[in-house]
Amino acid sequence: MSEAMIPLSVAVLTVSDTRTEETDRSGRTLVERLEADGHRLYDKRIVVDDVYRIRAQVAAWIAEPEVQVILTTGGTGFTGRDSTPEAVAVLLDKRIEGFGELFRHLSWQEIGSSTVQSRCLGGLANATVVFCLPGSTGACRTAWDGILAEQLDSRHQPCNFANLVIPERGQHV
Repeated sequence: MSEAMIPLSVAVLTVSDTRTEETDRSGRTLVERLEADGHRLYDKRIVVDDVYRIRAQVAAWIAEPEVQVILTTGGTGFTGRDSTPEAVAVLLDKRIEGFGELFRHLSWQEIGSSTVQSRCLGGLANATVVFCLPGSTGACRTAWDGILAEQLDSRHQPCNFANLVIPERGQHV
């Protein structure tokens, strides 16, 4: 990798009825990892687990030309309030089917069969890549370290999602 990595502009959304900036370890983990890998934090927010509030925030970021990546954490389980996949899926132009599959494969090694309860997803919308991750800090580390660090690196070969959201790369969606 002799060329320089092209930093991406990333928005982070924590979905939780109880977290605050002080207690949001998962959101903080994502911010620390993305910045350590050379990306820029565009914005970080916390919203309650409500389909319309989640959808409104993600849609606003999708519409913002400066945002290239959106990471959500939380709301991907099966409890009554978990609604991130329902909120976000309708906003996507294309789903990244392999993201959830690969995440659950990696997670299997850490938490065993409990990984089947993860409804994480990824997709593309308006030249923005969106990844919805579980709310646990461990799951955020697994997703970043095992998938996102490489896929958001413009130098990663043979392909990566960074090149889909960088206009000058010619693959802009």
